[in-house]
Amino acid sequence: MAKSPGIGSKAPVFVLDGVLLTDGEVERRSYRLAEANGRPLVLVFYPGDDTPVCTRQLCSYTSDLERFKGLGAQLWGISPQDLDSHERFARKHGLGFPLLADPDRAVARAYGIAVPGLGLRRSVFVLDEDGAVRWKHVALAGLTFQHSDTLAEQLAALKA
Repeated sequence: MAKSPGIGSKAPVFVLDGVLLTDGEVERRSYRLAEANGRPLVLVFYPGDDTPVCTRQLCSYTSDLERFKGLGAQLWGISPQDLDSHERFARKHGLGFPLLADPDRAVARAYGIAVPGLGLRRSVFVLDEDGAVRWKHVALAGLTFQHSDTLAEQLAALKA
């Protein structure tokens, strides 16, 4: 298994299909890490759609989406479920940022967070405008998540 990228290293590149819910309409398209160049990106790896902790986590981030945007950042969620599952999850909870499908866990493996037989570790990576990892949290058990305040502090530190 690959090691998780270190602070200051370039984030592993990827292309994943995803869904984005905007005003009740869903757009499906491919997302490339290179698209985020020029602005910070928060990558949120979560184990599963519509599970209790993941739902609380992603709903809290949606509630604070304007705060992230105010810091110039984008936020993308990544999990192993397919696009249909992501669309149901986004619609049910009004999630307002892209949910990307990593069904073979190739991106989770590239980020060193795949767990054989279990899926992936709940993780967050904050990337700077050049695609370098500036902060990360990889959970051991994944029963809690990093709150918006922590992510906003890390994003604000990029501007300092």
